[in-house]
Amino acid sequence: MLDERWLLKELTEGSELSFNTLYNLWGSRLYHFAFSYLKSDSAAKDVVQETFVKIWTNRTGIDPNASFKAYLFTISYHLLLKELRRQLNHPQMENYLEIKKGLASAEDIETKYDFDLFLKELERAKQKLTPRQKEIFILSKEYNLTITEIASQLSITEQAVRNQLSAALKVLRSELSNYSYLFILFTIHF
Repeated sequence: MLDERWLLKELTEGSELSFNTLYNLWGSRLYHFAFSYLKSDSAAKDVVQETFVKIWTNRTGIDPNASFKAYLFTISYHLLLKELRRQLNHPQMENYLEIKKGLASAEDIETKYDFDLFLKELERAKQKLTPRQKEIFILSKEYNLTITEIASQLSITEQAVRNQLSAALKVLRSELSNYSYLFILFTIHF
């Protein structure tokens, strides 16, 4: 049995052998994790590859005593969500939904309209935010500005932006509890 801590220590010092060993230990599990969500061989392989590129790039900052599994799956989880969001925003998604609508049963059509209902409920829920929370939420999640960009634009501290955004998300999460999956996809920020 290989000592993972030793491999991580060697990795932080630039050992390609340790990197390859860790890839061989975790690559397959990571692929199955990504594939279970993406249902695409190439997209799952891309997530695995990008995850390990990030691990190699950030190798000097890895703590050999911390959970490598948690670190690995956190990186891949964020890449996976980024890919899901990209797929949702892909121009062909609209065509796909139109085709599905033409072939859909009544239940499938109801599911498609859930997204429309989600958007309406999101607009309603945003009315429960303070004006500042609403402004920061829109800049962050709808205009994809970073915390730094928002702070600069509004002439407030980055911590104030984080606090307001956190409060806004708490209110919206509560208001949109029936749409938790869509809300998570909508609010992911990379």
